[in-house]
Amino acid sequence: MNEKSGEVFSIAKDNEVINGCTISKEVYHEENTITYYSLAKKTDISKEIHPYYKFMIVASGQCEVYGDKDCHTLRVGEAIVTPVDEPVGIRTDMSVIYTELTIRRNDQMNDAIKVGEVFKLAELLPYQEGKIINMDVVHNEKMKFVIMSFDEGTGLSEHAAPGEALIFGLEGEGIIGYEGKEHTIKAGENFKFEAGGKHYVKAVSPFKMALLLTL
Repeated sequence: MNEKSGEVFSIAKDNEVINGCTISKEVYHEENTITYYSLAKKTDISKEIHPYYKFMIVASGQCEVYGDKDCHTLRVGEAIVTPVDEPVGIRTDMSVIYTELTIRRNDQMNDAIKVGEVFKLAELLPYQEGKIINMDVVHNEKMKFVIMSFDEGTGLSEHAAPGEALIFGLEGEGIIGYEGKEHTIKAGENFKFEAGGKHYVKAVSPFKMALLLTL
């Protein structure tokens, strides 16, 4: 994954728009790809038909995701899974920065996700007192996208994953311990683990995050 490791960063701040331009930066390319997009105001990615789903998560600004029949406004913290084999375009009046994950037809997607409907990742899970809740949003043999809610004071003990992982802070505040150093992460911020990197998570307040694991 072509992204910095071991420090808190912001996809929105690191991928600023350029006036009049659309920019894409692919950070992972396997059977599923991860790409950051930056669209300046009054720009448009014209409608295209793809044989795969596109999972879009907005980091900054807002945009319209449109097809031949429907048009959906997508704002910060919101996401959508676009349909396959249908024309889909993206346009913005005010600029937008978002992450796009491609999802193959045979990837396993949670029934909580409805293709073509706008949703907030942070609202897919509740909090429960003294508990950590996980939900697999989509997965296959080489990729898993998970959201997690942590009640205040809960956490994950130190462990390592077999692949790289990209973290999205969704709500509240947490601490990520990584290779002996602690990092505070809040909503709208990101963090990357290397494969085998030792890490733990603690919730300073009720905290939600998404984890995109590549295997």
